[in-house]
Amino acid sequence: MRKGIAVVKSSPTSSRRTTRITSIDTPLSMSSCSELQCSICLDVFTDPVSTPSGHNFCKTCLNKCWDNSQTCNCPYCKETFNQRPDLKINTTLREIVDHYKNKSTEKKPEVLCDFCEERKLQALKSCLVCQSSYCETHLQPHLRVAGLKKHKLMEPVSNLEDYICQKHERPLELFCRDDQTCVCLSCTEGDHKNHNTVSLEETELMIQDVQMMIQDRVKKIQDIKHSAEIRKRNTEKEKAARVELFTDLIRSIERCQTEVLEMMEEQQKAAEKQEQELIKDLEQEITELKMRNTELEQLSHTEDHLHLLQIYSSLCSSTNTRNWPEISMKTHKNLKTLRRALTQLQETLHEKLAQTELKWMQQYAVDVTLDPDTAHPNLILSDDGKQVRYGDIWQKLPDNPERFDHSPNVLGKEGFSSGRFYFEVQVKGKTNWTLGVAQESIKRKGEIKLRPGNGFWTVILRNKNEYKACAGPAVSLCLRVKPQRVGVFVDYEEGLVSFYDVESSSHIYSYTGQPFNGKLYPYFSPSLNYGGVNSIPLIITTVTYNK
Repeated sequence: MRKGIAVVKSSPTSSRRTTRITSIDTPLSMSSCSELQCSICLDVFTDPVSTPSGHNFCKTCLNKCWDNSQTCNCPYCKETFNQRPDLKINTTLREIVDHYKNKSTEKKPEVLCDFCEERKLQALKSCLVCQSSYCETHLQPHLRVAGLKKHKLMEPVSNLEDYICQKHERPLELFCRDDQTCVCLSCTEGDHKNHNTVSLEETELMIQDVQMMIQDRVKKIQDIKHSAEIRKRNTEKEKAARVELFTDLIRSIERCQTEVLEMMEEQQKAAEKQEQELIKDLEQEITELKMRNTELEQLSHTEDHLHLLQIYSSLCSSTNTRNWPEISMKTHKNLKTLRRALTQLQETLHEKLAQTELKWMQQYAVDVTLDPDTAHPNLILSDDGKQVRYGDIWQKLPDNPERFDHSPNVLGKEGFSSGRFYFEVQVKGKTNWTLGVAQESIKRKGEIKLRPGNGFWTVILRNKNEYKACAGPAVSLCLRVKPQRVGVFVDYEEGLVSFYDVESSSHIYSYTGQPFNGKLYPYFSPSLNYGGVNSIPLIITTVTYNK
């Protein structure tokens, strides 16, 4: 039995000394040691930290790596992070590393050869049968002589008596599970007969398995803590983003409210001023009419009828009264103007709300690249995987299970099975297209029907201006403007797929409460060329997210 496998102690009994395993103290294997090494400096971790992708590095090594790079990514798997992660010491992993370092630096007792006469050399092996330790020279007979080859050799130890059965003076080669004791072969014919025994080599393997299980569970605990920490940070960031966005929205509402109230107050003041002017004009006209009436009464007593007619004609022709129906219509017109202003403010408010919602969604933008292994043979993809158009030539491509063979479709490379994600596609100048997301398990061969029940959540354009949501049955969409760039947002846990006109910040359509199952992939179809009318490609654009 190797020293590193079990620490054994002997205790006297009435007839013999029983050796029991009191503690397990196995050093970490070379494979375990490699798991505790930083892949940057290739040394055992110092202040280990974890990236959001779950890989571990020395804190100093990772910071130096990021300081010397324009992008922030995991040196092991190359996953890129939008923001530089806040690195914190992985305390669980540090404890494991410290334990390993302490074990590695423990000074092993020096065991000398029992057969060197003058200057004793360090022993290379100990023999349980001979109960002696040998240097490399004196060990040679055990390696050559047939009889000695059968002896039980082990790593050199100074306390060989602890590895020998004191009753039978034979090597302790077995472990009795019933009595939890190391025994020799002779013991299994006496006191331990019919007991459940295993070889110490098997015991060693079991101990190693147990230690691997412990290490595996420690790593799982570490991963759970790391995931919880990331989720907490993301939640805090999302809360802060939502507070900022809704604060902006509240300010916009208050601004609109102030503008409406100011406009109403101005209209009220204008109406009051107009009413006062009308009253003043009416009073003045009444005064003038009364004066003319008095003059007419005075003239009526004269006998100069010719002069009377001349003056009367002059009085009648000089009368300058207002057109009151026209004034009433002007007041009504002012009220219509006020209502129209209120409607415009309401529309502005709705647009601001849509802008706020779109702005919040854009923070979940992902880098989408087209997967050539799924592309229909007539589709032509750009070298960077960001554009797709329909070609008239059927390309000779491998007919792999992932490839569409009937409809001109293609999927994104990366799939998503949790969280939220968002991407934008330029559709400017096209007369037909299809966009959305699809489940990994969708049908790829033959005719395909786009509907949620078949694993598709899409919006389509047909015949230049016919927009529909393929909700099974299709839902016709009335859009005020023709979208030039379409944003697609998915919240996996909420079962939500939303489509937005990016430039006008207007909502197009949403699928809600959808039962997603497995990974979701971005879905694209540039449709047929239709004689060159629809030859412009679909283009995956970079999302500009302004906080």
